[in-house]
Amino acid sequence: MTAAVLHGREDVRVERVPVPRLGEGELLVRVRTALTCGTDLKVWRRGYHARMIVPPSVFGHEFAGTVAAVGPGVTAFQPGMRVVAANSAPCGECFYCRRGAETVCEDLLFLNGAYAEYVRVPARIVAKNVLEIPSHLSFHEAALVEPLACVVRGFDETDIHPGDTVAVLGAGPIGLMFIQLARWHGARVIVAGRRANRLEAAARLGADYVVDASQDDPVAAVRALTEGGRGADRVIECVGQPEAWEMAVAMARKAGIVQLFGGCPANTKAKLDTHLLHYCEISLRSSFHHTPRHVRQALDLISQGAIAVEALVRGEEPLERLPAVLERMASRDGLMKTVIVP
Repeated sequence: MTAAVLHGREDVRVERVPVPRLGEGELLVRVRTALTCGTDLKVWRRGYHARMIVPPSVFGHEFAGTVAAVGPGVTAFQPGMRVVAANSAPCGECFYCRRGAETVCEDLLFLNGAYAEYVRVPARIVAKNVLEIPSHLSFHEAALVEPLACVVRGFDETDIHPGDTVAVLGAGPIGLMFIQLARWHGARVIVAGRRANRLEAAARLGADYVVDASQDDPVAAVRALTEGGRGADRVIECVGQPEAWEMAVAMARKAGIVQLFGGCPANTKAKLDTHLLHYCEISLRSSFHHTPRHVRQALDLISQGAIAVEALVRGEEPLERLPAVLERMASRDGLMKTVIVP
């Protein structure tokens, strides 16, 4: 089969590899849609991911397709079924899983290999995180389940209520999903970002106010748009840079909640005002990854039309063009997600 294999830093090659063989409880899925992702871009730039992928290896993790074959013992799925699979599954037995902290499972099993004609889904993921796609959804709509599941969990952890003022830093695909969820739940939304096309998308998707962080002081501008200039009830950081974490804290009102969702580069540090955190009782939360419950919630939200997938997924390219697509993403040209078709 044809697959995109990561060999090292900024070195991905589309080449022929064997079709995976199945073991007990596994699925072979014919990939119909794989989506590009900021995480994949980071992996391509670094040439590896300490927890998820060691080169040379087929990579990519947001996908949907049809079951091509089932391994011994699989009864819940049959060839021809349209399915979407999450990119991981917790063990359910370790110290953290027993305490309900599945995202920091000591044996969290990851799946990569979406940028290929076929992908083998391990038995644990088959048992916990493979779902049948509703008949009215397309493959590219279903493929958004994995990143949306991460957003849904982050949203839950931020404790947003109807009428809250929510500030979102960053208007990339993740920020735009948070905006839609906040509006779906009756919140008022302010978004701050730097790219005009993404701020325009944020406005179309329901943001009440947009702040151009390249022109204005984002902290002052966001606070000015809140009641009495007190700051936002909830702030969600989707940039993944230490300075954005610092700005997020400065945007929150007293007793507000700040969700530090964007993962910063390794070995970086943010300077936070301890006086502000303590005497204004600001709560800091961070959310990494998803759980099986949030994967199911994400598919339900897409099925209900809560997320405008077409605003996030633009353009379609064959697998052979993936290296060029990654180069284009690295140029920061403002692209949203691209559909990769093996």
